[in-house]
Amino acid sequence: MDATVETTPKKNLIGLTRAQLGEEIAALGEKPFRVKQLWHWIYHRGVTDFSQMTTLARTFQETLAEHFVVDRLEVARHQVSEDGTQKWLLRTDGGHLIESVHIPEEDRGALCISSQVGCTLTCTFCHTGTQRLVRNLEPGEIVGQFMLARDTLGEWPSPTDGNRLLSNIVMMGMGEPLYNFENVKAALQIVMDEEGIALSRRRITLSTSGVVPMMERCGEELNVDLAVSLHAVTDEIRNTLVPLNKKYPIEQLLAACRAYPGASNARRITFEYVMLKGVNDSDADARALVQLLKGIPAKVNLIPFNPWPGVAYECSSNNRIHAFARIVNDGGLSAPVRRPRGRDILAACGQLKSDTVKKRKSEILREQAEAEAAA
Repeated sequence: MDATVETTPKKNLIGLTRAQLGEEIAALGEKPFRVKQLWHWIYHRGVTDFSQMTTLARTFQETLAEHFVVDRLEVARHQVSEDGTQKWLLRTDGGHLIESVHIPEEDRGALCISSQVGCTLTCTFCHTGTQRLVRNLEPGEIVGQFMLARDTLGEWPSPTDGNRLLSNIVMMGMGEPLYNFENVKAALQIVMDEEGIALSRRRITLSTSGVVPMMERCGEELNVDLAVSLHAVTDEIRNTLVPLNKKYPIEQLLAACRAYPGASNARRITFEYVMLKGVNDSDADARALVQLLKGIPAKVNLIPFNPWPGVAYECSSNNRIHAFARIVNDGGLSAPVRRPRGRDILAACGQLKSDTVKKRKSEILREQAEAEAAA
């Protein structure tokens, strides 16, 4: 019988901090300056083949190839909407599925990035909330979503003139970023590194459902813009929509917002508010929202609800949404209505993965039935 030769998988360099990369290079007996060279090739130029890193000696290229890879996430499905929105369903090691969405504008574009496989929370209006949490994403899987999108858009090397197709990151994909803070922090620090991707912290928004104890750390250690999924003006309603509210009610959440490091009139906190017919969309709700946010540098993002099969909620009418917006605007707060994007490709977070998981379950059941029939 032939002996089975076990091989150690090569380590992926994407997601390693500078210090961690330095440790790997030192273990190879190389000088510290190699870290800066590699960082430039991986994160500024986007190169994945060591042989194409032309400032590295050939022997060093070969040594790197023996031990490491610069791999992207596997694309399970890539869809492009008629409005230009792009959505990627990505497969991680272990076969888990996550998703990213690119929303282009005329002179810029935002990438919505996931932080977990599934979600810790069970927000009743959110499709992703129906998908159980599988695990946290690693730093390389988080920054890898940005790098893969940049591959698709052909935006390497990193632009230096401010004109970027990927100009903004919003941590609003699958998962609660503050329940995976260390990995999110490591990934965003890579993204912000001036010798690599070099995206300004002012171009990054992290969205939370209200993990109050982590909000101050987020402001102090990352200093990125904050978005809060509010969606209601009373604890009674928010307890249903965002069950995390039972642990951190509105009063505690808004106190953390008032204390958020870096918040100012120039850097306002965004409060996300999904418009649900007959639930949170009355004139009284709008007036209460204005009162709640007094004293906070704030703007309100009104989100027309995007229904999904089996959900108990309906979207507020267009007239109701704009009447709500007028009251909030008259109260001194900016309250734009988010324009729905990518509806023809189910670009609301969580829908594409759910569709794929459902199809896979159907395939498994069919295979089982065929096997039983053959037996």
